[in-house]
Amino acid sequence: MIRHIVRKEFMDVVRDGRFRWCAALVGALLLVSLGTGWVQARNAQKELAAAQATARDHWESQGEKNPHSAAHYGVYAFKPRLALSFVDEGVDSYTGTSVFLEAHRQNDFLLRPAQDATPAQRIGALTAAQVLQHLVPLLIILLTFGALAGERERGTLRQLLATGVGRLELAMGKALGATAALALLLVPAAVVGAAAIVVGSPGPATSPLVRGAVLAGIYLAYFATFIGLSLAVSARAPSARAALVVLLAIWVVNGLVAPRVAVDLSKWLYPTPSAIEFAHTLEQEMANGVEGVDRPDRAAVTQNLLAQYGVERTEDLPINAIGVFLQESEVFGDQIFDRNYGALWETFERQGYVHEALAVTAPLLAVRTLSMGLAGTDVEQHRHFAGAAEQYRRDLVERLNGELTENSRTGEVYLASADLWSQMPPFRYDAPEVSWVLKNRALSLLMLGLWLAGAFVVATYAVRRAEVA
Repeated sequence: MIRHIVRKEFMDVVRDGRFRWCAALVGALLLVSLGTGWVQARNAQKELAAAQATARDHWESQGEKNPHSAAHYGVYAFKPRLALSFVDEGVDSYTGTSVFLEAHRQNDFLLRPAQDATPAQRIGALTAAQVLQHLVPLLIILLTFGALAGERERGTLRQLLATGVGRLELAMGKALGATAALALLLVPAAVVGAAAIVVGSPGPATSPLVRGAVLAGIYLAYFATFIGLSLAVSARAPSARAALVVLLAIWVVNGLVAPRVAVDLSKWLYPTPSAIEFAHTLEQEMANGVEGVDRPDRAAVTQNLLAQYGVERTEDLPINAIGVFLQESEVFGDQIFDRNYGALWETFERQGYVHEALAVTAPLLAVRTLSMGLAGTDVEQHRHFAGAAEQYRRDLVERLNGELTENSRTGEVYLASADLWSQMPPFRYDAPEVSWVLKNRALSLLMLGLWLAGAFVVATYAVRRAEVA
């Protein structure tokens, strides 16, 4: 019997001109957003490869130079775009994708498209994630708000139940029929997305496809949640119109109100310093030190070296004391950076936790966090990249200071051979695996699972107690 209900519901939906128009519009927006996102990601990958090659060429073409001067000459680190970034651009437009690495400084990220965009461009940017998170649930509501309320208004619900069809069986048939109709829209989009992942992946496509499969499962759970909520409301609402009003209110809270509240509440609970305040604090601590972290004293460093090597003059040291002092200064600066950037990242992490916890009020908050995480465009993976870039900077500067220390004497003018620069390994970044993402987003997974289970329970309860007339 349920097969007949599914077939009838599917045919009724497909024959409905309103569904065809709405599905065509949403499908077109989804395909366009996928296409434009893929083209932008592809162009970004090409620009990244060109920028990396140019930066490396500049580094290796320095000629003879003091190693510490080369550390100040610096290099650029570029954040690679993962294959799924064309689906959800996340925070990349705001955090930047490039950072200049040099001695004594931990610089801000560059290449932030949002800085150059107009307000209209920032609002009007359309991604596949936005279509999936906002428009597809709206389409589900339009498909299912009258599933049971409409039958009751037309007087056919009692007739259907009189034929021996169970309430849950009827609701399941209608849910599966709506799902089959949605599949006409989502399956082609999924095929296009998978093809884009394979074609656009710079390396083996296995990991991106795994991320894509997990992301597809996340969105399917999200859509199933809305189907369950819609059936529950339709079962209990006095009319189809009332069901539509309630469901639209849920959609507004989920897609518009909850995200805004989450942003404002997280900033209120865990405020971050302004860029000017943060820079001023860094400057003051670098100049004066803080409790437990003192600036290195050049004279003290020199005296320790003289005592260590048993000589009385710096000229008699077998190493360059300036190189040692420069590295001591780097270690001091690194402690200041770790103290301040660590506190800043911890604040961002707490803000993110607020977003995830508030997903109890709106499933979109959980889905959005998971979507950005799997696309590699969330704050956590930006932090992961920033940490890798900073560690490379420290290793590079330490090695260059070591070259100065070991290959020259104090007071000498030392110029390293031009061959030294090519011996320095280039920066390479490996993005975390999908298991790392899911572990960091366990709370969002839990919240989405609770919403899915809750929608199923509520729908079951509502259908069993639905009035038939």
